[in-house]
Amino acid sequence: MAFLLYGFNYMDRASISYAQLTMGKELGIDVATYGAIAAIFFVAYVLLEVPSNMILARVGARLWLARIAITWGLVTMATGFVYSVTQLYFARVLLGIAEAGLFPGLILFLTYWFLNHDRGRAIGAIALAMPAALIVGSISGGLILEYVDWFGLSSWRWIFILQGLPPVLLGIWILLTLADRPSKAKWLSADEKKWLEGSIAEEYAAMPEDKHDNASELRALRNPKILYLGLINALAGVASYGMTFFLPQVVSQLNPTYSPTNIGLYGAIPYVCGAIVMLLLVRYADITGRRKFIVLSCFATAIIGLLMTAVFRGSPLLGMIGLILLACGVIGNIPTYWALISQILTKRQAVVGIAVINSLASAGGFFGPFLIGKLATPGDTIVGMTVPLVALSLAFVLLLFVKVPPRSQVETAPSEKLVPLEPGTAMRD
Repeated sequence: MAFLLYGFNYMDRASISYAQLTMGKELGIDVATYGAIAAIFFVAYVLLEVPSNMILARVGARLWLARIAITWGLVTMATGFVYSVTQLYFARVLLGIAEAGLFPGLILFLTYWFLNHDRGRAIGAIALAMPAALIVGSISGGLILEYVDWFGLSSWRWIFILQGLPPVLLGIWILLTLADRPSKAKWLSADEKKWLEGSIAEEYAAMPEDKHDNASELRALRNPKILYLGLINALAGVASYGMTFFLPQVVSQLNPTYSPTNIGLYGAIPYVCGAIVMLLLVRYADITGRRKFIVLSCFATAIIGLLMTAVFRGSPLLGMIGLILLACGVIGNIPTYWALISQILTKRQAVVGIAVINSLASAGGFFGPFLIGKLATPGDTIVGMTVPLVALSLAFVLLLFVKVPPRSQVETAPSEKLVPLEPGTAMRD
């Protein structure tokens, strides 16, 4: 369920990148305006990440994740019926409101279910939905754009309508069946429930408390460690969302003869490679514990990819290799970085801290597309990719100074501290 949630979420968020290939002409949207439209999604999204995660911690994952899925699906479908740039701006703001809190909510949800040494692979299993969704969204977006124009509606409208329906159905399924935490899982015995929740509580009890911790969850908004990790994530988000929203235009620029179907098929290749690299790296990271080194390597790979795409923009083959390296670096680091964050944060910091860090990444999602759109020209989108290049370089330098506690501090604790957690209170005391 979590995999499907994140997958459809990313597909709906990025559907505008393929719609823009023909939507821009119909609604009169130039590249700068498109960048602003893509970016405005993140305004409300950023502001509502923290409150959303606090609500999820109190009302439970089942109810809140279902609400998120149903509302964002309905908004996406409604986007297929906009007839002006103003209406499109409004629809994107509503989508940001509807989707706010999903990814940090899923990360928090995993902390209720997985021990630290398994959490990286669990996050990886969910994060794999991002490239999987972009692969499916890329191929289906190209096909819909070229072949679907039912009932007199433009083909770009059907991208929103057809890709918005599945999350509504998924939200209903989640509402009916999801178990918030082990204590509510019907497939676990009483002893299994007690062992799992108790073992997770034991791990958090063994973690050293941060001097900035406070009884107030909102204290995390001013915690230097959380803000520093969030800044790195924001810079990485500039590259991630820049790739997501502009990759179809970059592929089109590499070879202007490509049809929408060709753009969709070739645009899926970097995501396929990124998904494979993600799976390999997250397993290696969990086994070896070298999470920081892996994230640094991913940032370096993405930087090389951006440079290749810019230098070899006249060569479809070499330009595509650059995009593949970009996707491997940008996608490959995601689950490992979040596992690194969950290893660094203390129990008291987790609820709000995860949301704050993701909010700052979403802020990168605002500035990335906006600045890329400003720098790009109608005939040269690739020049705008200077923005993620600079952002990733800064992220690489900042990550060098992050101190990571030894895994032994967060994976072992005296057995006498094994105490089952009460539903709704696990992350608050």
